[in-house]
Amino acid sequence: MRKRLSNRRGAAGLLAMALVVASCSSSGTATPKVTGPLRIGISLSLTGDFADPGKAAQKGYELWRDTVNAKGGILGRQVELKIVDDASSPDQVVTNYTNLIDKDKVDLVFGPFSSLLTVPSSAVAKRFGYSFIEPAGGGPAVFDQKLDNLFFVQPATVVAGGEVFAKWVLSLPADQRPKTAAYPSLDDPFASPIADRIRQLFEAAGIKTVYNETYSAETTDLSPVIAKVAAANPDVVVAGTQSVDAYAQVKAMVEQKFSPKMLYMSNGANSPVEFPDKVGKGNVAGIFSTSAWLYRSDEPGNKDFVAAYIKKFGGAGSDIDETSAQAYACGQLLEAVAAKTSKVDNATIISSLHQGAWPTLMGQISWDAIGQPQGSTDLVQWIDGSLQVVFPTDQAKHQATVTKPAWGG
Repeated sequence: MRKRLSNRRGAAGLLAMALVVASCSSSGTATPKVTGPLRIGISLSLTGDFADPGKAAQKGYELWRDTVNAKGGILGRQVELKIVDDASSPDQVVTNYTNLIDKDKVDLVFGPFSSLLTVPSSAVAKRFGYSFIEPAGGGPAVFDQKLDNLFFVQPATVVAGGEVFAKWVLSLPADQRPKTAAYPSLDDPFASPIADRIRQLFEAAGIKTVYNETYSAETTDLSPVIAKVAAANPDVVVAGTQSVDAYAQVKAMVEQKFSPKMLYMSNGANSPVEFPDKVGKGNVAGIFSTSAWLYRSDEPGNKDFVAAYIKKFGGAGSDIDETSAQAYACGQLLEAVAAKTSKVDNATIISSLHQGAWPTLMGQISWDAIGQPQGSTDLVQWIDGSLQVVFPTDQAKHQATVTKPAWGG
């Protein structure tokens, strides 16, 4: 008898709930199905010091938009990108994201280029409760904020990029290792920590520091800096660079006829088009950098990405800047979350990406609680006019050149 009564009560409860839902639907208070375009706001450096990688990120974002819209969009909604220029300014990037979220009412945001701009912009997103999937801000200062809404879409933090160069150097026979090192670095939350980490590892291994100075972001003439480096005559130069200053360092070295045995640059030298264009094709051989992606990658979807990029922008696969792939991968993550959850809101994105590993052009990526990816990165070197993976050994496509050729070689 008790069981029958319980069933009756359950049926009555379901009927009451149905009536409430029907009443809400008829009165217009039920949560409607979201329709219309999915609007994503992005601030990028289309002018200023980061204009080259900023424009590369723009290409990646726009290619992803075109690709996903051709497939029907995200959960049936066509993607619209609202991209605004931050002029490479931390102040402007804050204004941009505040306006995108609070004034333009975009549904989601993606990140800018550089740790310098990611730090303040990710804080804006956190304040408004927005997820922050970002392609190119992996310096320690980004993660020092301990934000749970941030996801850096690369296999590893930028400091790990410096570590892979140090590991390669220290893997060399003792008679091939450098004895002295110089560290000219840009005052930047991406560049300086990489050089600092390599210096720590080198000094612990007995490699003597003969120069270690940081120059301001306002420094345009790096000839005096390089003159001091040259005077110290180091075996290896570890340059904590972004893009414009990387070009300026190489130009100054060429002008002063200073060619170190080894040269590592944290950024700028990993741009397959801009770097040789800015410093001269004859002045890239033997220079090391790190890379999260190369066009030859066999990660799922990479061949389609490369083909689509060439179709839209022309050129060859070797011309694609990794920042374009990183930006494209941000969109891939959004697609993956929507496919898995049938939702595309900020809370769902944040909670979902903190669970498991997610496939992208960058490989399978997983994050800790504050957005730090848990993988590793590759050491690349300019060999025969192109960037080649030379370390770790199990990922290498070419043997590294230990001694950098002379300029013009």
